[in-house]
Formats: sequence, C-alpha cells, structure tokens
Amino acid sequence: MLELRKSSDRGVARVDWLESRHTFSFGSYDDPKQRGFSDLLVINEDRVQPGTGFDMHSHRDMEIFTYVLQGELEHKDSTGNGSVIRPGDVQLMSAGRGIRHSEFNPSSSDAVHFLQIWIAPQVKGLRPHYQQAHYDLAQWRGQLRLIASPDGAHGSLPVLQDARVYAGLFDFPQEVALELGPRRHAYVHVVRGRVDVSGERMEQGDGARVRNEPRLFFSGGQSAEVLVFDLRPNELAPS
Repeated sequence: MLELRKSSDRGVARVDWLESRHTFSFGSYDDPKQRGFSDLLVINEDRVQPGTGFDMHSHRDMEIFTYVLQGELEHKDSTGNGSVIRPGDVQLMSAGRGIRHSEFNPSSSDAVHFLQIWIAPQVKGLRPHYQQAHYDLAQWRGQLRLIASPDGAHGSLPVLQDARVYAGLFDFPQEVALELGPRRHAYVHVVRGRVDVSGERMEQGDGARVRNEPRLFFSGGQSAEVLVFDLRPNELAPS
C-alpha cells in the first residue's frame, strides 16, 4: 500500500534568509499525523540565501544526512570537522552523545538548495562521528544506488540503524524494481522531476509511505531524482 503525501501539503517556514519545507513535523510545524515514519523523522527541503546559514547549534542521538541539490554548503562542527558539500556529495553526521555544528552558504551570489534528513539511531550515547562521500551521478541513472546502510555495503555510508537509503535518476520509460525485505516499510521522496512509483504518479516534493509491498516499481521518469528509505516496521517510532 502506498500512502501519498503531496508536496503542497508539507509544512512551510520562511524567514529573510531561509525557506524550508517540512515533510514531517519540525520546529513550529506540528501535525500529529506527520511525526515521522518508522525511524525516519525529518526530511527538510531548505533554500539558504548567499552569505547566511545555520549558526552553531547542538544535536544528540540522531543520524543527520545532508544532501545538496544546487550550490555549496560549508560544514563545521565541535569535533573539528570541516568541509564543503556539493551536488553528488552525501554527508552523514552521527550526533551521538552530543555535537555542535553550523551549516553556512559561503557564496556571495547564489542560494544553496539542499535536503536535511534525520534518522533515529538504534544505539544512543555513542561518540559523535562524521562521514562524507562523493558519488558519480552518472552511476545513478536508470537505477537506485545504495548510499547508506547498516554495514556500509557497496561503498555506502554506514548508518547506526536498520535502514538503507537509495538514490536514483530516472529519465526514461523503462521500469526499474527495488526489492524490499519481508515486512519492511519504505518511504519514497521525489527530489525533483516526476516519476511513476508502483503505478502512482509522483512529482517534485511528493512523498509516499509504503507498507506491505514486497517491491517498488519506478517507471516513466521525467528528469526525476528520487530518494528511497528502506525501513524496519518500527511501531514504537512515530508513524
């Protein structure tokens, strides 16, 4: 079963330097029906104006992904890590027992457009950890590429949860299938473009909760970029 959530139904937050759209409850946007799905708690689509960003702030016990769509994002944190994240890069910060970080747009002229994604960890109180990898986007065309997994399989980033994250680019009529394990849940987020997911038309910003489906089918892609989260059916987490 696919439960669609249209882009226009997401929460919106705007200030002079930031526009953010929230798939799930976050900050001042609180919808009791949208408080995450299994261990996936946050998908925020952010646009940050030039020369601005998020000042140093703290997190703990959360797996935090940053996925840049356009522009550059400069990361600094209290463990001494610093980097610039660009399209094709995936950053994963395990906040563990506590970390402070900032995310800043270093450009003087161009906005940065990115997703920030939170997944609840399976174990709390660990030492903070930082990872970043660059992927050849050409390898994502016409397929779903594993970019995060519990064991770091196939060059993916290890995540502290029974979750797998896939990214794919689709711009063709052929069909691609993703096998899900028994009794797994999944969440599909269309980053941009449009694509049919198991017969349901989805467009930029749309999402879908998936339950009791052994596999997903992607077809009819039109300049589509997709993220898929393969999740445990965790009834204790918000769903």
